[in-house]
Amino acid sequence: MQLNEDERIDDLLADQTMQIIQSPTKFAFSIDAVLLADFTTTPKTRGKILDLCSGNAVIPLLLSRRSNVPIIGVEIQARLYEMACRSIEINHLNHQIDMIHGDLKDMPNHFKNNKFDLVTVNPPYFQTKNKNHQNHNDYLTIARHEIYCTLEDVVQSSSKLVKSGGKVAMVHRPSRFVDIITLFRQYKIEPKRVRFVYPKEGKEANILLIEGIRDGNPDLKLLPPLYAFDEEGNYTKEVEGILYGRKK
Repeated sequence: MQLNEDERIDDLLADQTMQIIQSPTKFAFSIDAVLLADFTTTPKTRGKILDLCSGNAVIPLLLSRRSNVPIIGVEIQARLYEMACRSIEINHLNHQIDMIHGDLKDMPNHFKNNKFDLVTVNPPYFQTKNKNHQNHNDYLTIARHEIYCTLEDVVQSSSKLVKSGGKVAMVHRPSRFVDIITLFRQYKIEPKRVRFVYPKEGKEANILLIEGIRDGNPDLKLLPPLYAFDEEGNYTKEVEGILYGRKK
């Protein structure tokens, strides 16, 4: 596998039999993506999955460990899309995972009535309007800031792409929790499961995991907190299991 400048091949943390192409200056996945892939309820043998804001295809790769259904990833940045395609190739998963180079806002028209059983998304988190607060690296700015899509764009597209009774799963920041709940209901996604992730006990939550059902009935479950690190600064047993290969 030929690598471009500043690229490397890493083990995929959650499964050291898999590898992924990364670039410190273009894109490298974070723990947020791994937690989302572990959190979401995944169809095992029937249906299909769509992953929006795929980056280098980390979530499709992780979900392929738990599911045999077709998975499609969507990425707007050409360089990241190309990295994703090669990451899928080196893991010999072309038979299960496909990538689309495109804008998530265009996907409802692209797929039309072809709906998905699960839509996952690790969207840009920040509403930063002041360019001084954005990353100087354009790749990171687009991945982390609402440049090409807003939170409403993400929820609206997800709602149109998921079938009635299907699930939408997202990772975001707790500060946007009320916005997410409001937009989910506005676009007929009923919030069903929520989990907050904390750096350690006694600290504020810094990651939000949420899953909803299209046209679902009200019944929100607030799951137990997930702590990333213990008092000694080591991963907790639960997070260690998620990162290093606990099977579901």
